Amino acid sequence: MPTGLVALLDDISVIAKAAAASIDDVGMAAAKAGTKAAGVVIDDAAVTPTYVTQFTPDRELPIIWKIAKGSLFNKLVLLLPGALLISQFLPWAMTPLLMIGGLFLCYEGAEKIMEKLGGEEHGQTLDDPISDIAAFEQERVSGAVRTDLILSAEIMAIALAEIADSPILERGVVLALVGVVITVLVYGAVALIVKMDDIGLHMVENRRTKAARAVGRGLLLAMPKVLAVLSVVGTAAMLWVGGGIIVHGLHELGVHAPSDAAHAVQHAVEQATGPLGAVLGWLTYAVASAVVGLALGWLVAVSFHGGQKLFRRPAPST
Repeated sequence: MPTGLVALLDDISVIAKAAAASIDDVGMAAAKAGTKAAGVVIDDAAVTPTYVTQFTPDRELPIIWKIAKGSLFNKLVLLLPGALLISQFLPWAMTPLLMIGGLFLCYEGAEKIMEKLGGEEHGQTLDDPISDIAAFEQERVSGAVRTDLILSAEIMAIALAEIADSPILERGVVLALVGVVITVLVYGAVALIVKMDDIGLHMVENRRTKAARAVGRGLLLAMPKVLAVLSVVGTAAMLWVGGGIIVHGLHELGVHAPSDAAHAVQHAVEQATGPLGAVLGWLTYAVASAVVGLALGWLVAVSFHGGQKLFRRPAPST
């Protein structure tokens, strides 16, 4: 074999080994970054079904698909380039931007609670007469995509923090991989959740064995309760994620008191509860974050809607 060809094959072998090692590094980084973001992923999966429930079964999957496409657009087109540019040139701006997004989540969660407690409703709900179902559906999809933007920003920021020292190209590949995998997992889980009652109905009507029909009836009975619980968890998730972003952001900016207080209570609960310490400690911190989120969200909601009423033009007299 000619010497030049041997050298070329040798070079190709070295390049292939380097590429394989690089792929392994990217895979490990993506797995690590995705694991760190797991808490926000769970929140995302809990929030999304609240935008889909009570629509007719034939519209549930198309709505989820629209939201999933919006989520991919958020992660890959809006957030990924922005996150890379900010991390490269304006790393100090990441925390304030995330805090603004966290405040929006607090506002959304607080507004939902205010409406549940008998406050004024803002925008149409499924209990109101709907004159244009297509426009209403689009409004719900847009609301879900807006909320997803904040949750996705938190996911991408957590992932980025885990690979901050990597080259910018590797950061981009890892963030894209994390964004796609998490979107598929979240919206696949959401689709399964909202269609579970249809699966139960199919099992009741079409399965021959008593066991299968019993499972189907169980699903039919359980899913309304599961969706009701997810609605509550979704609202709570907005508050504890939003409040947590604010508390952590203040700590990063040098205001340590809120974070120190929340962590002190968390550690006290962990030490007092033995084997359940880790779970109850995390829950304590989540509740503390949610309280902060509710207070801030309530202030924003009252100020925003009060301002709207103040500057709203009076209806012309007839």
